[in-house]
Amino acid sequence: MPAARTVATESHPGFADLGVPAPLVASLRTRGIDTPFPIQAATLPDSLAGRDVLGRGRTGSGKTVAFALPTIVRLNASSSTRQPGRPRALILVPTRELAAQVNETLAPLAEATGLRTFVVVGGVGQNPQVAALRRGVDVLVATPGRLEDLIAQGHARLDRVEITVLDEADHMADLGFLPAVRRLMDLTPKDGQRMLFSATLDAGVDVLVKRYLRSPVTHSVDSAASAPPAMEHHVMNVSAENKLTVVRELVSGRGRTLAFTRTKHGAKKLAKQLTAAGVPAVDLHGNLSQSARQRNLAAFSDGSVRVLVATDIAARGIHVDDVTLVVHVDPPAEHKAYLHRSGRTARAGSDGIVVTVGTPDQRGDVRTLMRQASITPKQHDVAPGADVIRELTGPKADHVTPAPVVEAAPQPQRRSGQRSRRATTSTPRPARRPSSR
Repeated sequence: MPAARTVATESHPGFADLGVPAPLVASLRTRGIDTPFPIQAATLPDSLAGRDVLGRGRTGSGKTVAFALPTIVRLNASSSTRQPGRPRALILVPTRELAAQVNETLAPLAEATGLRTFVVVGGVGQNPQVAALRRGVDVLVATPGRLEDLIAQGHARLDRVEITVLDEADHMADLGFLPAVRRLMDLTPKDGQRMLFSATLDAGVDVLVKRYLRSPVTHSVDSAASAPPAMEHHVMNVSAENKLTVVRELVSGRGRTLAFTRTKHGAKKLAKQLTAAGVPAVDLHGNLSQSARQRNLAAFSDGSVRVLVATDIAARGIHVDDVTLVVHVDPPAEHKAYLHRSGRTARAGSDGIVVTVGTPDQRGDVRTLMRQASITPKQHDVAPGADVIRELTGPKADHVTPAPVVEAAPQPQRRSGQRSRRATTSTPRPARRPSSR
């Protein structure tokens, strides 16, 4: 690691006290953000001053506002102007979902100062992205793959980037994005400000810090390897034949629940089973189109459905408040995944419950997982209807009868040259030639 100054901040001044301009303070207040979180209070004095910052904090610690504010403030004070295809600031994120959520935080701040933001991600058509870049963008929020594609096609250049942010750098490392991140960082000016935010500092992330951050000021808020104190952990040991029923009872409460499976097929199947049982659920996994992912995540975020069933990779970047329960339907393979999954609840000081459902053949793996995560959960041997399930989930939500699925009637196949039944004249239509496609 390069020489770094680690700063401990105990007081929590207001945003204005930290140097945030009044229009941005007002914008935050309209969204109920009045008091800086510790990571924001710690990093803002340095980031607003233009220093390179390494911020470490667990999921839900408020990192997005911590880098969004200095990005907007410093661009607004810069003498540079917006130019086609040449963003002035770049925020790299690992997933499409996180890109959208970062922009939700960023866009109102940009609007308050007359700046323009845009999101560039894969899985959707690139033409609107090309058009937006051509019009000019101040802050570009992007996933590495699509941005590299657009640069290769000549639609974007990074030679005027003044501020670069790497968000959830540890997740980028887990997903194998670091080579692309390094290629993109190499295209940005070396004298620009750089901020890196991560929950952990593994070897891959450490390489980025050494290579791209100049004497960064390091701010650590909470241990990246620890769970929030308001998070309550339970392990429910259940027989294989009772597992689905117990899972259904766990997610049947009135709160917002996030359930994790290991596979895409498992997420899709469980969401269908829950919905059919009167517990509306949507799934989130890599096989969904981008529009379906956004639709399902929006339904979970706005409360249209209370249960989201997700895989690890798809859920990296889910920043939804008020998730009261996380259920590990399939225990993850390693402790980092457990902590990332669990971090979707007990955010910003709120309480949260985490339940791991384990069958007899998984007991040894679950014990190892908890030990590696430094978690001492409460152990329960349960069957459907157990009192502890009701105690954790509270009153059940109303049963919802799913809408019937109407299958489309199959269209009769016509042989080549056969006259349509709808024809009202005696003149037969010409036979359709077989398609060459």
